[in-house]
Amino acid sequence: MFWLKLYIHLGLIPIKMKFNLKSIYLIFVSIFISTFSLAQVGIGTNSPNASAKLDISSTTQGFLPPRLNFYQKTQITSPVAGLTIWCSNCGASGEMQVFNGGAWTNMSGGTATGTISLSIGNSYQGGIVAYILVSGDPGYDANTQHGFIAATSDQSTGIRWYNGVFTTTGATGTAIGTGLANTNAIIASQGATATSYAAGLARAYTGGGYADWYLPSIDELNKLSLNKTDIGGFATERYWSSTEGGIFLTAWAQWFNSPTNQFNYNKDWMAYVRAIRAF
Repeated sequence: MFWLKLYIHLGLIPIKMKFNLKSIYLIFVSIFISTFSLAQVGIGTNSPNASAKLDISSTTQGFLPPRLNFYQKTQITSPVAGLTIWCSNCGASGEMQVFNGGAWTNMSGGTATGTISLSIGNSYQGGIVAYILVSGDPGYDANTQHGFIAATSDQSTGIRWYNGVFTTTGATGTAIGTGLANTNAIIASQGATATSYAAGLARAYTGGGYADWYLPSIDELNKLSLNKTDIGGFATERYWSSTEGGIFLTAWAQWFNSPTNQFNYNKDWMAYVRAIRAF
């Protein structure tokens, strides 16, 4: 109430104003904004450095700038000098970039790295490029390469599709681009110990420091089989997909001795797992 009385005393708020919940809320927002604009801000510290408007202190976490791909960066209208981003597909592993008023540079002041032309079998973002989208594929973008990356090795040489309880998960996507949604649906339904079943194990994988790995859909799994020689490390065995079968007891898997050898198997059978992630 001190600030409210002060603002009334200074004539910034008419004393006869009819107060209601909305007007009181707007008053305090105004007070907060005006106070914030004048003060230094410390996050993780009560004593921000005198030379800094914003001082962030932490020994366990870092600063995370906006993440854009190369094409999204080119769509920024009139970037201001000092604008900083993380370009997720610049170079082999991404790059922090800053606009110097005339051009984008890397953090050393050199020319910003552009996108690289990827091929199946290239090492990239924690794994091996397994498939690159082509015209007609869901998510295809003529300006930016997209596809999915396979883990560098199998996550299991024998694990069940389910966690021991038969449920209808709704993970029925078959097409390229549906494996992630399938995996999320399976985990939401199966829960329990994630590493006790195929989709949970794929999600638990953190290769390259990434935490967005998932179990491929049956069509994505087929691309792994078609490109298994370039990707490497596969066995001539049965691999699980994230696509549930026509009944809740089964799910789709594929033998990697043939790109067309796909079957509905009981969820309690054992099969290999190879996680993928989109780029």
